[in-house]
Amino acid sequence: MKNNTASFRMINYMRLMKPYVLLLFFIGWSIATQAQIDNKKKSISIPAVESKKDSADTSLLTPSKPIENEKTIGLNLPKATPNLELPKKEFSMFPEEKFGNPGELYTKQINKNIDNLKLSEKEVALRNGSKVDQYFGDFKSTAKFVNVVYRDHGYVDGDIIQVRLNDDIIHARVFLSGGFKGFKLDLQKGFNKIDFVALNQGESGPNTAEFKVIDDKGIIVSQNQWNLATGVKATVIVVKE
Repeated sequence: MKNNTASFRMINYMRLMKPYVLLLFFIGWSIATQAQIDNKKKSISIPAVESKKDSADTSLLTPSKPIENEKTIGLNLPKATPNLELPKKEFSMFPEEKFGNPGELYTKQINKNIDNLKLSEKEVALRNGSKVDQYFGDFKSTAKFVNVVYRDHGYVDGDIIQVRLNDDIIHARVFLSGGFKGFKLDLQKGFNKIDFVALNQGESGPNTAEFKVIDDKGIIVSQNQWNLATGVKATVIVVKE
């Protein structure tokens, strides 16, 4: 009798516990299922390793903006000059003369040569300057000294001469002005040779001058003019008795 009662109680207990067992089983199954889903969602994270930067810049290129202010780069940009006008005057190698045609320059020179053919030798020398040394003679004097003076008898254009006495240079460079100037020469017994050497022909050419040799009494011993090309000389001799 007691065994039957115990069995009956056990059966009733199991009937009462059955819903709880099912509930626990369902909860356990749910937890296991959720755990499997979470495991599938999870991924292995690999820590990023910072690589060395390349020398080249990998940043995205952005279109450059136009320079609004030239001062931002520290340069003075050239400014365009509006309405630039080219020189209207043609280039010429001969600025002091105007020729419609360059051939006119040679024509002018040819005409000058033709004119020279029409002139006498003396007239050509006066026009272009003598290319031959000029000798103005020798003059006797009893004076103790003479004054030798000279000037540019033409247009004062920068003529320069050199003065020599018996082939010795006594005045290396003398600029010829419009007024007489010169030097005192103590005469030596015998020949006193005076040379005037043209060092240039000035701006207009030739080297033109007038000279006078005046003794100690104011008497003109010699007087003349020259027209010399560069390097040519004029000579006068005073002989002291």
